[in-house]
Amino acid sequence: MAHPPAAGDEPAPGRPAKAGWRDVVAAYVGLTKPRVIELLLLTTVPVMFFAARGVPPLGLVLATVVGGALSAGSASAYNCVYDRDIDEQMRRTRRRALPRHIVTPLSALVFATVLAVLSTVVLLVWVNPLSAALSLGANAFYVLGYTMVLKRRTTQNIVWGGIAGCFPALIGWTAVTGELSWVPIVLFMVVFFWTPPHTWALALRYREDYANVDVPMLPVVAPAPVVGRQIVLYSYVMVATSLLLWPVAGTGPVYPVAAAVLGVVFLVEAHRMWARTRRSEDLSVIAPMRLFHTSNLYLSLLFVAVALDPILF
Repeated sequence: MAHPPAAGDEPAPGRPAKAGWRDVVAAYVGLTKPRVIELLLLTTVPVMFFAARGVPPLGLVLATVVGGALSAGSASAYNCVYDRDIDEQMRRTRRRALPRHIVTPLSALVFATVLAVLSTVVLLVWVNPLSAALSLGANAFYVLGYTMVLKRRTTQNIVWGGIAGCFPALIGWTAVTGELSWVPIVLFMVVFFWTPPHTWALALRYREDYANVDVPMLPVVAPAPVVGRQIVLYSYVMVATSLLLWPVAGTGPVYPVAAAVLGVVFLVEAHRMWARTRRSEDLSVIAPMRLFHTSNLYLSLLFVAVALDPILF
């Protein structure tokens, strides 16, 4: 059963917060979850470099980035509208625009829809229909599949719901080539297997938040050692999948060396966290955010290697 926010943490539900125009603008920007957009674009642009075997046309990159950012922002805003009831009760999310009543649900819904339309138009006109369709599909899957169906019903919510976050690799490739191939599918799968370790580490840190609003994230329903073991298993599959790009795409030496080194670093950190979970359930001992930050660095540097490989070799 969900618990109300502690007294004094936030304005009481239903009480409009006083906000100036700067606060309102910041609230609308916050609805798009800019950090998520950054991560998604990080897996889009390097794939464009790889597909072009060098530097792609800058106008095409700009259109793809703008269209992708608008699409990701739209999906996040829809998510904020649907999840506003639990966001208001979670410490991690209660300062978002809707829990603070700076933006109304209707305004946020209109905002999300406008972003979705603009995104589709930008990608359709200045990129290509396939990329536009993939972006629209990712948006729909995140909102309908993850947010509305999976998130509150299954411990596998982010495993399958994370598919939406894998689409940028496909969009970046199709933006340049106009077609799909095994190369972006391998990168799609890398992100797919990366998502559970990344998200479960964060969910472990905030497991009480998720438990309070009855969201069955794995760290809520399973003991920490089980979560740690699952993270390690997914991490091995992720690293093995990342190395597949070398033979599938015929990369130069930069990518496989980077993938191997980064993979070892990630696996070491995953094993260390698993070992800590076997000693204690105390989050100060487990330190899950160490793995979370390592996962961000891993994905960032891996896709930098994807972009650099065709430029250097």
